[in-house]
Amino acid sequence: MPHYAGRSLVRRLALMSCFSLMSAAALAADLSPVPETPPPAPTELPSGWSFRFIPYGWLTSLNGKQTVRGRTASVDASFPKIVEETIGKGGTLVGLMGDFEARYGALGLYGDIVWAKVGVSGDSVHTRRFDPTISGSIGTSHSVNVNMAIVEGGAAYEVARFGLPHGDSPAIPTAIDLVAGARYWYQQASLSFNLSTSLDISDLTLVRNRALAKSGSVDWVDPLVGARVRFMVAPGQNIFLRGDVGGFGVGSKISWQAIGGYSFDFAEKNGITYSGIVGFRALYVDYVQGAGRNRYGYDMLEYGPVLGVSMRF
Repeated sequence: MPHYAGRSLVRRLALMSCFSLMSAAALAADLSPVPETPPPAPTELPSGWSFRFIPYGWLTSLNGKQTVRGRTASVDASFPKIVEETIGKGGTLVGLMGDFEARYGALGLYGDIVWAKVGVSGDSVHTRRFDPTISGSIGTSHSVNVNMAIVEGGAAYEVARFGLPHGDSPAIPTAIDLVAGARYWYQQASLSFNLSTSLDISDLTLVRNRALAKSGSVDWVDPLVGARVRFMVAPGQNIFLRGDVGGFGVGSKISWQAIGGYSFDFAEKNGITYSGIVGFRALYVDYVQGAGRNRYGYDMLEYGPVLGVSMRF
């Protein structure tokens, strides 16, 4: 074989080898594993005990009816109006609010307390009616003042934990709790009325040319059942929703509560995780006892924003 023919054969073999390597590389690329999908949301329950304490402020507005000694006044007062009518006129707006939960696995034990002293007057209060057994004209309401405590306790049990599909994004870790417990109510309320010549004041107290109806101490307990859903939308960020219904004629005729909010971790120190909480809470109750001059009623919706700081450890 001539020398130039040998060199031509070598070149052809080298070129074929290059094409073969390129084809093999392309095939390897076609057969490479498909990228893995994001791992599923965790479904295991955290181990051990965890504790959470939340001091918070509930900027409460009121809408409904207050009945004291058979006299009923309607109330429609926003939180700014309550502040204006209370602090702005030399009164004191007092509030103590906190929430606590201890959790072990699926079981959680919780407690919540609201204690407040509020007063509204002027355009926020209107006389609605007197009990038929009380004589006299209806006249004009002047103010409503209520000292109240709401103490709630119960248990929550996690019945489901899963990843909620979220398009092409990783699934959102979601947990569902069933809730059962009781809510204790304590109130002392008073209504004041402008005096009129036909107003029956035989069972009222006269204070500064006004007739004052005082309830004394009133309390009752409502059983409740409900559910709570928690979504971890990002590490350290959660959205929570809760609803419950109670009363059932045991204490009040009916009561219900709805809460929604967002929490976000912002610091961790000495084993304690601190989170900010913003949300909204609405609580309704329809309670009545007695008749005639002894009738007491509280048919009220309390609602407003919630701001708090959570400490978890």
